[in-house]
Amino acid sequence: MQDKLWNGNFIKVNIANFLLFFSFYLLMPLLPLYMSETFHTTKDVIGAILSGYAVTALLARPLCGFLVDSFPRKRVLLIIYFLFFIFFAGYLAAGTLMLFAIVRTLHGAPFGGVTVANSTVAIDVLPASRRSEGIGYYGLSNNLAMATGPIVAVSLYNTLHDFSYLFWLSLIIAGAGLAVDSTVKMRPRPLVKGKRILSLDRFFLVAGWLLFIDMMGFGFSYGVLSTYLAIYSKEAMGMTSSTGTYFLILAVGLIVSRLEGASSLRKGKIVYNAALGMAISVVGFTLFVAVPNAWGYYGSAVLIGLGNGHLWPAFINMFINLAPSNQRGTANSTLLVSWDLGIGLGVVLGGLVAERMGYAAAFWTGAAVNALCVIHFFTHSRHHYHRHRLR
Repeated sequence: MQDKLWNGNFIKVNIANFLLFFSFYLLMPLLPLYMSETFHTTKDVIGAILSGYAVTALLARPLCGFLVDSFPRKRVLLIIYFLFFIFFAGYLAAGTLMLFAIVRTLHGAPFGGVTVANSTVAIDVLPASRRSEGIGYYGLSNNLAMATGPIVAVSLYNTLHDFSYLFWLSLIIAGAGLAVDSTVKMRPRPLVKGKRILSLDRFFLVAGWLLFIDMMGFGFSYGVLSTYLAIYSKEAMGMTSSTGTYFLILAVGLIVSRLEGASSLRKGKIVYNAALGMAISVVGFTLFVAVPNAWGYYGSAVLIGLGNGHLWPAFINMFINLAPSNQRGTANSTLLVSWDLGIGLGVVLGGLVAERMGYAAAFWTGAAVNALCVIHFFTHSRHHYHRHRLR
């Protein structure tokens, strides 16, 4: 008899993850507008302040991976989730731009930590026989939040014209997620012992370094796309209000591919799913820049969503399969750090290329990096994974 996938604990961590990302996406699309209207901030200052959140999230992930492997995971999760929750009150209290910048920057650390901790707990509560499939479904909660959070945020603001309601709602929703996670029941797990505190493998999954390079490249391509999409679509195609629709279509593609790919993950076709996702993504990124019209624009959103929806669960499974059970937190944080680094490099280098050669050149660069990582996966990473996998 097949083990039950949707057990009570797995349902709870999915709900908590949805609430976590929903509270995040409620604020993300409107914070630039909030800073502009409330503090009369210039565009470059807005960018600098918002980038601080990503930096602290990136720095926190390896530390959290170490913590969830070295201490009881549920306890670590609840502490970090509480910090993520309480920081929303800081936005309400921040009456100056300086205080707001401090709160926003520091808030990135618990966000980076809680995403690692909650996903590690989700893996722990899944039955071993359904883990590959379950990891794919777990990501749906992120995608649903990404698709619905901005829509709710914009609708509320257009109705109420008061940002404080959004801050209060984010605080309440994050608190609800914390409450749900507090009811999860976990069996004791072995902790990492007998290793030096500062050894590299306490913070980085050494066996996953080739996959790390691949995921960083995929993050690079997405970083270029997500950052410069709006201005490129306006300049190249005259599409001035299409960005929200683009990401909604992309999110739908993510959801569809995760549902469709669950069956092949259940059969153990992890590398197949990764290959399929990479191939579709390359076509999507290329279509975006090669066909600068509405068909290429929205078609790329479908393909990139479908590709990433196949690619992400497969790579999570590969990282987890390369790690001992007491280093799942490290495996999770290594994957997320690779994506964060890639996005950061895409933003910086994409901007440099765009400044010198135009936005089309920046998107061609993103598509080329994506293609090179696909080649690297098939020539190096795939074989390394098969040689070093533990399960």
